[in-house]
Amino acid sequence: MENNKYSLSPGVQVRKEDFGLLFYSKDGPFLFFLYSGDLLDCDFFNGELTLRGIKKRVERDCLAVGVFLALERSLEQLRQKGIIVEF
Repeated sequence: MENNKYSLSPGVQVRKEDFGLLFYSKDGPFLFFLYSGDLLDCDFFNGELTLRGIKKRVERDCLAVGVFLALERSLEQLRQKGIIVEF
């Protein structure tokens, strides 16, 4: 999963907030919150970066491994809900 890249599903937009990212879908009044702090920004979903780069940043900044694992689980939940696409 660390080498995979992500993009937004059609009809989904993302916005940076203080807590992390806010996703909203035009296919309904759906809002999704990703409490990622400064680990991710909207550009992550351009499909150019991988989770491996985020993991290296977590390790470099001496953040708890649990932070990365929680982020990984959250991205998987967003993928399952059809908010993001993994490739």
